[in-house]
Amino acid sequence: MARIRSFPLVAWLLLACGTLVMASPIYWMLATALRPRAEVFAAQPSLWPSRLVWSNIGAVFTQYPTLQWLANTATIAVIAVAITVTINLACGYAFAKFRFPGRDVLFFLILSALMIPIQVILVPEFLVVSWFGLLNTNWGVILPRCAEAFGIFMTRQFMLSLPDELIEAGRLDGAGELQIFWRIVLPLSRPLIAVLVVFTFMWRWNDFAWPLVVLTDQQHFTIQQGLNLLKGDPNPNWPHIMSLALISIAPMLAIFVACQRFIVQGVANTGLK
Repeated sequence: MARIRSFPLVAWLLLACGTLVMASPIYWMLATALRPRAEVFAAQPSLWPSRLVWSNIGAVFTQYPTLQWLANTATIAVIAVAITVTINLACGYAFAKFRFPGRDVLFFLILSALMIPIQVILVPEFLVVSWFGLLNTNWGVILPRCAEAFGIFMTRQFMLSLPDELIEAGRLDGAGELQIFWRIVLPLSRPLIAVLVVFTFMWRWNDFAWPLVVLTDQQHFTIQQGLNLLKGDPNPNWPHIMSLALISIAPMLAIFVACQRFIVQGVANTGLK
């Protein structure tokens, strides 16, 4: 009985230790962002700055086009989420509930795309985007990644659990396929949609390699490219870099905290345990 009672305490201690480990990088980013620049490479660095320099955060907005970078990133992420989630839901529903020749082979090919590193397809993608005249534009960043293999797989796994009887009942009532998808399938897929939105937004917001290839004008840079620009300075200002890093992760932290319940529910229902 004593062991059973002590288990919650042990579990809480382990969770607290894990939280400290996971939060330590964010804490160090905050401490460095508010630290005087001279203290960054001090012989005896401290865990907390000797004085808080809040102007470091303000300087990021006054000395660099941070608002423009944030706007570019948000535009790319929001449009990409709308297009990608729509395509993933439609493709996943087709693979789960329709039977057509070559369905399994095509799904296997889509899954095979998960094993292809992004570095392998950078050059072909660049040539295609260049041919369409989309270099240095937001659409050049958005369109090549509009269909995600992982999202299609996740949607198919979720929709396999939806009862076929509901879809058949809709057809017997005279509903078309689009009506069934809109009025029956999508309302039952809200946890999945939340997961796809969060994951897609996270991938697009944090994407660095592909925007680095497509975007060359600083006014079109994303926030991740802006971080790379600051870091590439011959004499980098680390408090400014950490301030910009904190700004870049703030939207993701807010979205994850707001949607964590739906994320857990949606992932559990797809069988990805």
